[in-house]
Amino acid sequence: MTGETPAAPLRLLVVDDHEVVREGLVSLLDRRPGFQVVAQAGSVAEALAEARRHRPDLVIMDVRLPDGSGIEACREIRSEMPATRVVMLTSYPDEEAVLSAIVAGASGYLLKQVRARDLVAALEVVGNGGSLLDPAVTERVLERIRRVAASDEPDELAGLTSQERRILALVAEGKTNKEIAAEVYLSDKTVKNYVSSILSKLNLERRAQAAAFVAKHRTPGSG
Repeated sequence: MTGETPAAPLRLLVVDDHEVVREGLVSLLDRRPGFQVVAQAGSVAEALAEARRHRPDLVIMDVRLPDGSGIEACREIRSEMPATRVVMLTSYPDEEAVLSAIVAGASGYLLKQVRARDLVAALEVVGNGGSLLDPAVTERVLERIRRVAASDEPDELAGLTSQERRILALVAEGKTNKEIAAEVYLSDKTVKNYVSSILSKLNLERRAQAAAFVAKHRTPGSG
């Protein structure tokens, strides 16, 4: 006995519409020290309901679900429960999906082909407050976002005010309205209005598209 109190296990919600995959993840993680699967879900609606019921430390979220996008579910969960971390798990290395996941506030984006021990290690990193996004696409995605956020070139962003540009950059970092509001000293409602104005000016219908726009309007090596 060392007298040290063991750390509480990370409480997990596993979301995947394929029962075999979901049960496999549950079986893998529930028997590992440091993890406790408190719920599982197979759809966006179930994921939101279970997240609200259990308020887990970590959600493992499939990107494609039968009733919508896991990225949208991630955005909802992160908005309502900022302390809950979300790791997106997908079969496809889709750069636009990574962008959307970053905007939605995901802390990780991993491929389903990941080895079991690497998945466990990644979840430990995220559970301890770190961020882990697939390096194959994340670095160039983030670099393109940073380039646009820092750009003064006259382009389609020229119609945005300096405050709107700042808020767009924060959206592209994956911050929630609440987090943006705290950073720019505005109310949540005012930030929401700003985001709506930005999307309207850029002819974008959804918040997740803002990051894709930011990335597509700069190319590596330009500027």
